[in-house]
Amino acid sequence: MTTTGAERRTEPTPAVREAPAPLALAGRGARVMAIVAVTLVPAVVAGLVRTATRGRTAGRRYLYRRTAVLLMRLGPTFIKAGQVLGTRRDVLPAALCDELSVLQDSVAPLNRAETRRAFAEAYGPRAAEGRFAHVEERPVASGSVASVYRGSLASGGQVAIKLRRPGIDRVMRQDLALMRAGAALAARLPVFRGVPVTDVVDSMCAAVLGQLDFTREADSLTRLRDNLAPVPRVWVPQVHQAESRPRCIVMEFIPDLDVGAAAKCPPAVRRRFAASALTAIYQMLFVDGFVHCDMHPGNLYFTRQGQVVVLDAGFSVQLTERLRRLFAEFFMNMSTGRGSRCAEIVIESSAGVRDDADLDGFIVRMADLVERSHGLPAKEFSLIAFATEMFDLQRRFGIHAAPELIFPLLSLLVIEGTIRELDPEIDFQETAKPVLNRGLFGAR
Repeated sequence: MTTTGAERRTEPTPAVREAPAPLALAGRGARVMAIVAVTLVPAVVAGLVRTATRGRTAGRRYLYRRTAVLLMRLGPTFIKAGQVLGTRRDVLPAALCDELSVLQDSVAPLNRAETRRAFAEAYGPRAAEGRFAHVEERPVASGSVASVYRGSLASGGQVAIKLRRPGIDRVMRQDLALMRAGAALAARLPVFRGVPVTDVVDSMCAAVLGQLDFTREADSLTRLRDNLAPVPRVWVPQVHQAESRPRCIVMEFIPDLDVGAAAKCPPAVRRRFAASALTAIYQMLFVDGFVHCDMHPGNLYFTRQGQVVVLDAGFSVQLTERLRRLFAEFFMNMSTGRGSRCAEIVIESSAGVRDDADLDGFIVRMADLVERSHGLPAKEFSLIAFATEMFDLQRRFGIHAAPELIFPLLSLLVIEGTIRELDPEIDFQETAKPVLNRGLFGAR
């Protein structure tokens, strides 16, 4: 969600407007089960009808789409969970991931009473009054975890105030407990034999809960600001640490952010946007190992002055040094067309192999995938298609993808569409080479 000055719609989407109130805690488990029954059972019946009349693919696609609708109706926690699960193309069908990837997390903004309560929880009953000279009544943006307000400090200066929703911690923990219980049951079903259901759900729950830790997010924003300082034309808002609290982040307000700004710029400027945004991601992945995993259009803006603005670091992860280097080596070898070495790196970075794994077969097929993808411009190269085929090969040949590997891939998958739209001719692999040289051979 946006954390600074973008003027974005804060009314809920129709699907989310139907969702149960996030703070209606009584009988939450029963409400969840009722919504699941009312939404999913008819969807299963309709899916079977479509399978019988239009074919298996149409039936599956319908069920996947209704699953996304179900998550919307269940509320913010389930929406965020669906977004994270939609990245797990290593264990979930690609068509289901496609449906989950369109989930939106916009919900109704806090009302006045909820805003007062949120400020009181963050600063105490009256403490915020001496800290802010002015706070606009209506949020400039709103999401499932927080609403964002424009304000000014008593000491001077415009700021964005990201205020956590009252009670959201308890709601999310209840919902995630239900998800873990459901995963434990699902893991016993024959259809999920060999699929790490509980591991996937556990990692998803950790990612969702991490977005409630505003102290961590404030530190992450500060760290990203420092790490991306060497990248030209990239702007991360400065955090006002003294004014921030565990339930509130105060940062510089970046004015005039507009989701359509890039479309109004000439092609040469758009190409610079693409290069700067992609270089920023590569700096995170290959040099620093500290990765913003959620650079979707609501967290990535472009200004008419030619700057790339990176917002909302709630979903950021630190890669191990070993994985950072292996990921950089994979891209370096991919950029030079060395497919066999890429296959070996995938095996080295894996969480293990099955007893019946065919490593030689995997190396041959993975090398072919890399060589087919080498040197293609953005308009011809699809990272989603590449990752989907790679994960399919891992499943078929008995190689378990390391859960940690999902996060760097996620960061690239999220930003890929934006980069391609800005510059269809950009070469993802060629653009990576200077940053790879710094990450593998240069001073860090």
